[in-house]
Amino acid sequence: MKIPEKAPDFKGMLVKDGSSELFAKTRDLVRKANNEYFYWDDFKYQPMPEGVTPEEAWAMLKLSRLLQMTYIALADSKGQPFGYWMPDCVLREIHFIDQQAGGAILVSDPSVHSEEKRYMIRSLIEEAISSSQIEGAATTRVVAKEMLISGRQPKDRSERMIYNNHLSMQMIKKRREEPLSTELIRDIHALMTKDTLDDPSWSGRFRSPADEEIHVIDTDGQTVLHTPPKPDNIPALMQTLCDYANSDGKDEFVNPLIKGILIHFWLAYVHPFMDGNGRTARALFYWYMLKHNYWLFEYLSISTTILHARTQYYRSFLYSESDDNDATYFIVYNLKAIHTSVEKLNEYIERKQREKRRAPQLAAKYRALNFRQRSLVASAFEKPAEQFTIETHSRIHGITYQTARTDLLGLKNMGLFEMRKEGKKFIFLPASDMDKKMNRDGDEGR
Repeated sequence: MKIPEKAPDFKGMLVKDGSSELFAKTRDLVRKANNEYFYWDDFKYQPMPEGVTPEEAWAMLKLSRLLQMTYIALADSKGQPFGYWMPDCVLREIHFIDQQAGGAILVSDPSVHSEEKRYMIRSLIEEAISSSQIEGAATTRVVAKEMLISGRQPKDRSERMIYNNHLSMQMIKKRREEPLSTELIRDIHALMTKDTLDDPSWSGRFRSPADEEIHVIDTDGQTVLHTPPKPDNIPALMQTLCDYANSDGKDEFVNPLIKGILIHFWLAYVHPFMDGNGRTARALFYWYMLKHNYWLFEYLSISTTILHARTQYYRSFLYSESDDNDATYFIVYNLKAIHTSVEKLNEYIERKQREKRRAPQLAAKYRALNFRQRSLVASAFEKPAEQFTIETHSRIHGITYQTARTDLLGLKNMGLFEMRKEGKKFIFLPASDMDKKMNRDGDEGR
């Protein structure tokens, strides 16, 4: 990934005669550029009004942004504060997310409660896997899910990264009532990075002057994308971050979504640890959202969206640092990622509602099925190659091993599932003719 092209110096353009005419000519272009939040390397290729150069139009765009910028207590290595503002694209996304967060998935049907819990567990697992894969964990999702759901211990460094991330996501839920402190930041990092770093002593401690200098390097291994602040300043910088996070109600109002994203951004910018900064920053964002009662985030795996658009994620950091500390680039990217995650949640809910509408037919045909067994059959219809175990069924539904065993053996005895043994573990799969059995006309009186 290349370092973004340096934008032209816009200040000289603003003192030229004819600025008011230039403003009128570029009004629509500026509105479009702010709605998409273009940086110079995209903006310069947009169709320009007649007689206007890209540099002149950029000056008008920058002026529109600077006049609305809010500067915060978090600054760069030179002491210059970062800032942001709220263009329409940001306001639109905040409105969408707040609407979703204000709704309710909970209903009285115990089967839907079970699915809700199942989705929450699935989301925590997806977040743990994706956040670790962004940082280089190399294992398949199938293997990683099997490890987390079954509860087995990790076998290698990649699995350990994912395992730690999952434990960390559970830990931040328990500690969401605490104010942010340097101790909490270090605790998140220590749990997140346990047994995964080149030097075990790095886990849970900030960089120190005795450590080697670090840089954020591109995948080519040569291009320096970011040089973090010196380690001497890290304790003070982290205290500044804590003060900023804990200042709710003491300064001008900042939407919690925006503030959480800025906390994510700045921890990654400071890079207080030798390794594991990205994982810690994303976990800290989740902590802040849950602290401010954005319960919806327990069901979202934002890192899964980021994983599929990593280049844009990294570029949003670079744009924010390159363009006069304008963190709006990072805010715009993250709000889009959250939006995508919410849409995936909504798709899941719609799919489960369709399955729920089919449940009466299923219950009529197989009267002995409980809601957990109907959930298993519905999952088998959706994913015919899915494998089920007593351990995973027990963990997902919060039931005893014996109850989970009874559920699965019951489906086997009905001929809906097949069973085989792998080592000491029993594996259950949808019967090859399950679909025919379920769709056969008539009540079989089971």
